[in-house]
Amino acid sequence: MRFRVVSYNIHKCIGGVDRRYDPSRVAATIAHHEPDLVLLQEVDSLVARSSRDHQVDVLGDRLGLRHRTYFGNVRVRGGGDYGNAILSRFPILETQNIDLTIGPKKKRGGLHAKLRVRLASGRTRTLHVYDLHLGLSGIERKMQIRRFLASHPFATLDARTPVIIGGDFNDVWGTLGNKLFVPAGFRGPKTPVATFPAFAPFRALDSVYVRGELHLVGVERSRLKLAKSASDHLPLVADVEFHPRPPAT
Repeated sequence: MRFRVVSYNIHKCIGGVDRRYDPSRVAATIAHHEPDLVLLQEVDSLVARSSRDHQVDVLGDRLGLRHRTYFGNVRVRGGGDYGNAILSRFPILETQNIDLTIGPKKKRGGLHAKLRVRLASGRTRTLHVYDLHLGLSGIERKMQIRRFLASHPFATLDARTPVIIGGDFNDVWGTLGNKLFVPAGFRGPKTPVATFPAFAPFRALDSVYVRGELHLVGVERSRLKLAKSASDHLPLVADVEFHPRPPAT
């Protein structure tokens, strides 16, 4: 069974160039790629700059994805917060937030969702999904990934358990995968995919990795013209399929 994942820093639905708040652009960009699973970062909830919208519901309703979870990590002056969200066609059985904040740095988190996926054969599989937004300094990012790898329930999962991690890793040099994710059993894109800035991308800040009985068929950035103005990042589009055992690294 193959399914599609979109990972997208939506910048609170504020355009990276025109600074205009317009959730319809973000929703249309995501909808174009027909995803089954959407990992979002910088999602506003009840903030004045975004019309006090609870964006996880605004986008979930527009996309017809009724299974959703949100956790706000950063409080905003004047009320509300922003954080990570997961939208899914598959039922969400459990969800929790992992605090990835390091010292006095800005609050960061990893949103975990445990999904139940029905395969074409009629069997069901458990899928663990992690939506991460890491910090701006290299040392901070390494500490956050190590904290994630030691977190519950990830640290107790069997190596064959299907796991997806995606998000905005702020991976300026594109080195986090080989240094930290691959040694932990993850497989990612063969080469980093540039997603930032959206209007002329040259930094691979965002990525998607899989572990266990999953195969990462391909990862590419959105080529949609609208995506260049909807946010300051381009979305990543990953095709994933269940696999009886992980392919050779």
